Amino acid sequence: MENLVYAIILLPLAGFLFNGLFGKKLPKMVVGTLATAVVFASFIIALSLFLKFDADSQPVIVRAFEWFRINGIQVNFAFQIDQLSLMMIMIITGIGSLIHLYSIGYMSTDEGFYKFFSYLNLFIFMMLLLVMGSNYLILFIGWEGVGLCSYLLIGFWYKNKEYGAAARKAFIMNRIGDLGMIIGILMIAYQTNAIDYLSVAQISGKFELDSGIIIFITASLFIGAVGKSAQIPLFTWLPDAMAGPTPVSALIHAATMVTAGIYLVVRSNFLFSLAPTTMDAILFIGLLTALVAAFIGLRQNDIKKVLAYSTVSQLGFMFVAVGVGAYTTAMFHLMTHAFFKALLFLGSGSVIHAMSGEQDMRLMGGLKKKIPITHITFLIGTLAISGFPFLSGMISKDEILANVYGRSPFLWVILFIIAAMTAIYMFRAYYLTFHGEFRGTEEQKSHLHESPLNMTLPLVVLAALSVVGGFINLPHFIGHGNYAKLGSWLQNIYVYDVELAEVPLMTELILLGLTVLMFFAVWFFVKNTYVNKKKMALPEENYVGWEKLSNRKLFIDELNNATFVKFIEGLGVAGNMFDKGVLKRFVDYIGIGAEDSGRAAKKLQNGNVENYVLIMSLAIGIILIVNFILQ
Repeated sequence: MENLVYAIILLPLAGFLFNGLFGKKLPKMVVGTLATAVVFASFIIALSLFLKFDADSQPVIVRAFEWFRINGIQVNFAFQIDQLSLMMIMIITGIGSLIHLYSIGYMSTDEGFYKFFSYLNLFIFMMLLLVMGSNYLILFIGWEGVGLCSYLLIGFWYKNKEYGAAARKAFIMNRIGDLGMIIGILMIAYQTNAIDYLSVAQISGKFELDSGIIIFITASLFIGAVGKSAQIPLFTWLPDAMAGPTPVSALIHAATMVTAGIYLVVRSNFLFSLAPTTMDAILFIGLLTALVAAFIGLRQNDIKKVLAYSTVSQLGFMFVAVGVGAYTTAMFHLMTHAFFKALLFLGSGSVIHAMSGEQDMRLMGGLKKKIPITHITFLIGTLAISGFPFLSGMISKDEILANVYGRSPFLWVILFIIAAMTAIYMFRAYYLTFHGEFRGTEEQKSHLHESPLNMTLPLVVLAALSVVGGFINLPHFIGHGNYAKLGSWLQNIYVYDVELAEVPLMTELILLGLTVLMFFAVWFFVKNTYVNKKKMALPEENYVGWEKLSNRKLFIDELNNATFVKFIEGLGVAGNMFDKGVLKRFVDYIGIGAEDSGRAAKKLQNGNVENYVLIMSLAIGIILIVNFILQ
């Protein structure tokens, strides 16, 4: 097993090094095939390990070497293979290999082809390091690594200044969260004298329930999760990150990187379960983020921006599940979301590819006959995220709703409304893109075509996973829990039992019926609005009231610019004025003084012996007079 674990993580690193060093001189097909093959090989190896594991298997620690010792803390560079890490590895490498395959076609004409694939391989390596590390420091290395790769990939087309600004924004906002995370890690080390998960889990019992120190530690870790998983207030970077190529959006901002915050909280369940106050904060922030992002998504016209705000909202759903203690439910939705959101992002990329780079849905329409494979797979993704019965998104989202109802029926109502909003903006995007008359230019119309096989094949595979993925964790009332496999699979990673509020079977069936009824009502309403009544999206300057608020993203970016950005820029201006007005002048005056003293000394040191004798005589006279007076 040790060699297999090394192979999983080193194969993508080898792909990065090889393509980074030699890819420029190799054919594009060789570069793309190699980059895809190493990630797919990691997936096959992970699958073989998965088949050897069962729900009762104990964690396997693969120790590479002793990293360092400090103050009695031994830190090993080691990897931990258990049910949670295997689940994440298979998502990362499985979906990652599909996105690599898709990218061969999508990026085929880009001059930075080899560089793009080397960055993708590096990202996979860093993400695997994040989820496979056996301690918080290795997790943090991977955490920072995916942040760096995100910066490189978001700003891949760096010649566009807006794209470069989006990359910098993502990097800076993630640094804010990362500061909180490193503080939390240092506090864990200080309080427990350990940093690996198994040791900290064993020692965690020393903390008092909801004590100040455990709240501080978990809150610090959660701040890191807020930054990486784009929650309020650090969420505005993710929609702007759509500046990167579409495969980047699918890989980083749908299936892997943004879910790192969920993984961190679930991995640290032995800490968060002892901090109900922090859990309540997670619940509130997740709910608020899901609501705000869903509202903003209602009137976005860029197809990728709709999906971006949808990602933020769905991450909010996951944090809501975590906040009520439903860790398995959060991981279940993380998995199904990876399926249908990667599908939707890649589908949008196929649409953009067909539209010669156009992303505005107001200039699309009538595409279902022109790109039929993209159309049907995008429809499946839309149905899954919107809650079509028995598709993956419906099953995982219903599980979240049921757990929230057990906590508070009022919170269930809010989440129910958010789920309805999700269906509204997704069906709006679907109908504006694929139905009605084509609204683009004649040149765009003449170039409409279905994507090549290496782009459509990943769409078909992800569509299939979006259909059947929910059966991995069917509702508990089917077979009285015998089919809820994911819950039993992950049971060993939870140190403390979390008691979720019981929801009577009849009540849960009624709630399920309401969500299904809501889905069909929304579907009928949106279809009637955009197909039967042929309503079109208005020009952005014509939006008023709530539509303007949604389209302008609640003016959050403007508010941030007017407060934080302007304040920091003001500090920069003040610092520049102080630098030039005080420090520079002070240094200049020292130089001027040295020059003036030199000139004065130069007059004395003129080589005239008579002057030297006179000065010496005067000096001796002054010394004698002073000595006489002092006596």
